[in-house]
Amino acid sequence: MVKLTPAAGVMRIGILGGTFNPIHLAHLRSAEEVREAQRLDKILFIPSATPPHKRTDGLMTAAHRLAMVRLAIRGNPHFRVSTLEIERRGRSYSVDTLRALRARLPGAQFFFILGMDAFREISTWKDYPSIFALCNLVVTSRPAYDDAPLLAALPVAVRAEFCYRAQAKRLEHRTGNQVIFQRISDLDISASAIRHRLHRGSSIRYLVPTNVERYIVQHRLYARRVVSH
Repeated sequence: MVKLTPAAGVMRIGILGGTFNPIHLAHLRSAEEVREAQRLDKILFIPSATPPHKRTDGLMTAAHRLAMVRLAIRGNPHFRVSTLEIERRGRSYSVDTLRALRARLPGAQFFFILGMDAFREISTWKDYPSIFALCNLVVTSRPAYDDAPLLAALPVAVRAEFCYRAQAKRLEHRTGNQVIFQRISDLDISASAIRHRLHRGSSIRYLVPTNVERYIVQHRLYARRVVSH
């Protein structure tokens, strides 16, 4: 587990999990915008071992995905990588990760970052009601959407535990934790599209950091032939 040195007061830590298959510029830009808007001290990028809600065919090995994340965040003092889920192995459940982080950093305040599409499906997650008590959630969306779906997307079973603060565009949980809506830049980049380009032998320049592109080419990831210009 990465070591974090608390500053004065409560450390505010963002959590961005995912397969990062591969990590790309939209991941990095979203994390930076959330960090700035929510005044976070650090953001932890946590590559999953085995995602519970995604097909694993075409999933690159954890070692390669971890290496690409490390390359991608190099040079940003606010970004760190955690191997917590990879070391735990098996299915990567967010609630287990949050409990482990709170046990290791009991004085920190956590902000779990996820997209609106994932938030709409949170009722399918393991022990999802506990997630709201363990951390704040930052729900990101592109400019085409507004905050109206936030309350509607909240699972009916837990709505009684929340108050909606319309002016602040956030939901407040009975524990004091919040579900915060945040718009992010509309960067139409996806890992699946990058993989498709690599399968075709097309360039991925300006879709991933340069050092990640070099790593993919060097290790011939995702395709038999990679074209780089």
